[in-house]
Amino acid sequence: MHRFHLVLLSCLFLCVSCTSKKAQKLDGVYRLDKGDLTQLWMFVDGYSSLTTYASNTYQSTEGGPYTLAKGQLQIQLEYNNQDSSKVGQVKSLDPRFKGGQNFEDNQGNVWVKQPHLPQDLDGAWKISGRQKDGKFVPINHSGGRKTLKLLKDGYFQWVAIDPDKKAFFGTGGGHYTFTNGTYTEELLFFSRDNARVGAKLNFKGELKDGEWHHSGESSKGDPIYEIWTKIN
Repeated sequence: MHRFHLVLLSCLFLCVSCTSKKAQKLDGVYRLDKGDLTQLWMFVDGYSSLTTYASNTYQSTEGGPYTLAKGQLQIQLEYNNQDSSKVGQVKSLDPRFKGGQNFEDNQGNVWVKQPHLPQDLDGAWKISGRQKDGKFVPINHSGGRKTLKLLKDGYFQWVAIDPDKKAFFGTGGGHYTFTNGTYTEELLFFSRDNARVGAKLNFKGELKDGEWHHSGESSKGDPIYEIWTKIN
């Protein structure tokens, strides 16, 4: 009987362990500080983006669709502005979760999960149309070119890429809020102009039939009206 109980307890432990491992999710924003550098790793609706920046200097970014199965994280890279030869490759990691929140990567770095701050615009978006000369014009991306925007837990990042050509055109990101129809961005990094870091931009935002209508002025002061559609 004693031996039976030991076997039963062992089986229960294995079941609980397996269930816990399957239950782990990466959906959220994780941060790693290394000296003067900050790294933000976003996981939103099956899409991943990892960005490195200093206090006012953009460094690099890479990302693409991801899966997490049986403890293995696999990212199909669609962009890497430091090494375009990696585009199209699969980046594999074995994240080890700590306390159900933070995780440790293959190099022993511990990524700290940022507070859960859900907002109505959270998700992975792709620009699908804009207003031009008073008319809405669909954006028909040639080839693989696309502009994506990830929003999660008070963080955002946009990225303009063409995976087919392994091309990278720019990115920017930071904190965001969406309250009472007002969408506000505060830049933490901007690949095209480091001097823009710290700037706050206010826009009008509205969800219509599952699409995000985004209007106001661009960082250059030009009027914009864009429509974004979730990629999943």
